[in-house]
Amino acid sequence: MGHHYSHLNMAERRQIMKLLERKVPLTQIAKIVGRHQSTLYRELRRNYYRDEYPQWSGWFPWNATESARKRRFKRRNLERDRELRLHVIEKLEQHWSPEQIAGRLKLHPMGNSKFGRICSETIYRFVYERSNREMALYTLLAKRRRTRRGLRGRKPRGSHIPLYCNIKHRPEDIANRETFGHWEADLIIFRRDFGKANITSLIERKSRYQVVIRNKDRNSSGVLSAIQQQLRPLPARGRQSITFDRGTEFMAWKTLHQSLGIKSYFCDTASPYQKGSVENANGRLRRYLPLETDLQAVEDVALSAIALRMNNTPHQCLGYRTPGEVFNAELAHIKSSC
Repeated sequence: MGHHYSHLNMAERRQIMKLLERKVPLTQIAKIVGRHQSTLYRELRRNYYRDEYPQWSGWFPWNATESARKRRFKRRNLERDRELRLHVIEKLEQHWSPEQIAGRLKLHPMGNSKFGRICSETIYRFVYERSNREMALYTLLAKRRRTRRGLRGRKPRGSHIPLYCNIKHRPEDIANRETFGHWEADLIIFRRDFGKANITSLIERKSRYQVVIRNKDRNSSGVLSAIQQQLRPLPARGRQSITFDRGTEFMAWKTLHQSLGIKSYFCDTASPYQKGSVENANGRLRRYLPLETDLQAVEDVALSAIALRMNNTPHQCLGYRTPGEVFNAELAHIKSSC
């Protein structure tokens, strides 16, 4: 039988204050009031009152109670504001992340809503709220997990790559996403029961614009030929380099340089985080194309629709603009400067 958590009340805070004035250690105070010591440490940290005059600063029961009340009031915005709650659920159903929803509300607050904007943590708490479990809102998140976990990438295979193509030799302006036209590539594979068909996922590093390419197999010449076909229509400044892992499917990389002048860089062995943009995008793409997908049954129109949705979803790292907006703005800038 689970323990029901209750917030500290004024009586407990007054008791804590008296014990603090008597210089009783916090661990001992926790035992006296029947609370875990981490609860008290967190209470003193969160509800510490800071005045312009340092001698008046400190932790006080009445200020602490009011601060806690205001935080709970803010977290209940979604429960109290039906319009805002429906907006959040609608965007979750469109596969927007809580960060994207909150960030977009900062750019375009809801005019008819009493609150207008919220933070991403408020949305996460709403999703995982015990009273909302029947709604199963966590299934609308990218990972569909009951708890939040760190991202893990697929372990790449080792290959013989020239030293000058190692990612360590990639210029800083590419690593810092300062310039446009630098891409990352990865292969998305599916269960062998459905054949050898797979997808190449391309991400432009600065805009996070994604291109999805269907492949009939993992033959390197075919994979690189499809990438070449997709990037060829772009201006030269829009296809300057591409970063791969060390999979054998990318061993025909020289064809990109010979045909389009694209430089290739390769991650270190077992280091998928070095091309984190495409790895992260693939995690979101798996929502639409899970491992069990029979790619032969997915039409090209459906793949294009998936890529369009990905590119029309705002990103926190882009100031909550969409990859499509940033990508098109960069192309327009290149065209105007020619």
